[in-house]
Amino acid sequence: MKVIYHKDFNQTYCSDPAAAPGRIEAVVKAIRDKWTFVDAVPARKEDIAACHTPSHMERVAREGVYDIAALAAGGAIQAAEIGLSEPCFAVIRPPGHHASANSAWGFCYFNNMAIALEKLKREKRIKKAFVLDIDLHFGDGTVNILEGTGYVSICNPTASNPDEYLKSVKTRLSEEKVDIIGVSAGFDNHEQDWGGLLSTSDYTAIGKMVREAGKKNGGGCFAILEGGYNHSVLGQNVMAFIEGMEGK
Repeated sequence: MKVIYHKDFNQTYCSDPAAAPGRIEAVVKAIRDKWTFVDAVPARKEDIAACHTPSHMERVAREGVYDIAALAAGGAIQAAEIGLSEPCFAVIRPPGHHASANSAWGFCYFNNMAIALEKLKREKRIKKAFVLDIDLHFGDGTVNILEGTGYVSICNPTASNPDEYLKSVKTRLSEEKVDIIGVSAGFDNHEQDWGGLLSTSDYTAIGKMVREAGKKNGGGCFAILEGGYNHSVLGQNVMAFIEGMEGK
């Protein structure tokens, strides 16, 4: 299984928790000897412009984070392209699911998921897609950009206990007949992170569900990193999820 990554994601590009020193390093340390790493390449301006307005792109550039945000978006595109034929995970930042066409918040700049899926759709490589957003926070930007397109359905599961959460994920995945499943993989709902809900093994279970749903549909699956802020558990949670996607 391939993992998209770039050493530039280790840099501290701003002061928010998604850019905190050690965050990406914690993930890479946990998984670097287990899977094949592929260097991320930046998204082209036309791919970003398919989802974001010129004024938003200019705003991101003025903030001095265009290059790192474009690199994250490019990594998401690569993960989606590889995901058509085999599961793939992108260890990227900044995250993206709070980025709308002309605005962004929540540590996000460009909507990595939307940019990746829109590229596949424009190139006629998919007809239908499903986004499973397991981050603690609602992926408003992804909904704003993709919900009205007609080819993407989106699920942001919520529940008061882990069993209900996993059941809702399984039910929704079983209902979707799509060419590709994209997971906005936030890990801040872990029992030792901000959300305090899911265990590490729950992430393995979700990864397995995604893989099985993709196989059942005869389609693909991929995931991109969103939230997750407890560095002491983030790496093991990402590893657990990837193991699930790989079928372990």
